[in-house]
Amino acid sequence: MSRLFATRPGDDGLPGPERRLAVLALILGTLMAVVDTTMINLALPSIARDLAVSPARAVWVSNLFQIVCAAFLLVFAAVSELVSRRRLYVAGLALFVFASLGAAVSRNLETLLVFRALQGLGAAATLSIGPSLYRSIFPSRLLGSALGLSALVVAGGYAAGPTIGGLVLSVASWPWLFALHVPLGLCALVLAWRALPREPRRSGGFDGRGALLSVTMLGSFFLAMDGAGHGRPAWQVLAWLTTSLVAGTLFLRRQRRASHPLLPPSLFREPRFSMAVSASGLAFIGQGLAFVALSFLYQQEMGFSPLETAWLFTPWPLAIMLVGPLAGRLADRVNPSLLASAGLVLLLLGLVSLALLDAGAGVIDGLWRTGLCGLGFGLFQPPNNREMMSSAPRELSASASGVLSTTRTVGQSLGVALVGAFLAAGAPVQASLWVGGGACLLALVASLARVSSAGEAQAGRRGGAREAASSRPD
Repeated sequence: MSRLFATRPGDDGLPGPERRLAVLALILGTLMAVVDTTMINLALPSIARDLAVSPARAVWVSNLFQIVCAAFLLVFAAVSELVSRRRLYVAGLALFVFASLGAAVSRNLETLLVFRALQGLGAAATLSIGPSLYRSIFPSRLLGSALGLSALVVAGGYAAGPTIGGLVLSVASWPWLFALHVPLGLCALVLAWRALPREPRRSGGFDGRGALLSVTMLGSFFLAMDGAGHGRPAWQVLAWLTTSLVAGTLFLRRQRRASHPLLPPSLFREPRFSMAVSASGLAFIGQGLAFVALSFLYQQEMGFSPLETAWLFTPWPLAIMLVGPLAGRLADRVNPSLLASAGLVLLLLGLVSLALLDAGAGVIDGLWRTGLCGLGFGLFQPPNNREMMSSAPRELSASASGVLSTTRTVGQSLGVALVGAFLAAGAPVQASLWVGGGACLLALVASLARVSSAGEAQAGRRGGAREAASSRPD
């Protein structure tokens, strides 16, 4: 860990000592947004009871946060270039803290939903530019290690969310779940204002029409996925999907004509970036699908209790936490596409082995298979994210970061919706796991397609580093 904060001559990014405070600000901001996603789900029955609403309405306390956050990721990535990433990150944290306090004191569902939407906006502002801030904080030689740390934080947040939520609810009421964000958020605010790198703002206009189309496209998509996952009428799901497709078509046309496009088309002219995006989206489909499918497999097919099911899930995020930082560090030294491909092979094997589980299998049978999936995903994600961020031009880092966050969210949501569609059609839950394996196989194909170009790029970076070192005076 100490090597992340060591300074070498010629390093870009922040000096070593300044990186610590900046990274702490990013870690706190990311943890609050990620923990919130899983923590609040546990409180939905309590919220429904205390606010005297049906469980179906209470679900929107979780859904609205996720839909708003996902819909505005690309918009805020573009906004950051106009106001600077530091200002946007601070503003997003401030909004998240304010909305958390508002949610904690809400006494009816309507008010709570308003503050949950504002929380989603604040989370979108911070999550959309997080990876690009790692690129500006750390030197290029440590980018993989830095993104491995980011993977550790996200996996730890997902793993800790249910535990934190359960502990708080065992001694206090649900408003305290929101109140927890206030002191942590204030600390993150101070750190972010002091430590995040200052940068010039881009002059020029903002693609307002593209932003509106982007929000419509993504918001409609997530409403469709939510509807499919919760058994909404087919006409309703198709209506949202049609809206998303129309808005997406208009959005792409707009991006080719806009003087300051929300999502620059030039970003996808680099094959390494496009392949990394494809591999990421397909892998997250597999993960999102597995997370939901395994709940049904372990409880309905194999007869485990909810508590036992939670323990059977634990190896997945724990393996990511253990392997992610190591994979990120290795990605700075060896071909990251090879590492990512190896991770996808393990993830594919894990999903296939889970699909082959029979109803009489025991706890150990589930644990090692789930752990294998987490091992594969932990080996895949940091190197793939490194490829995505390093292959994008530095001036488009914010846009690349927005694409990274949006791809992750879209992939997971699509995976969840696919499980809902399979269950609604009466198909066995194992069938959805086979589909997840198919998505990972496609991700592997995309990852292998960029191995040679990634190796050439890494060789070029090493040659440049050696040349810079030889040119420095003794």
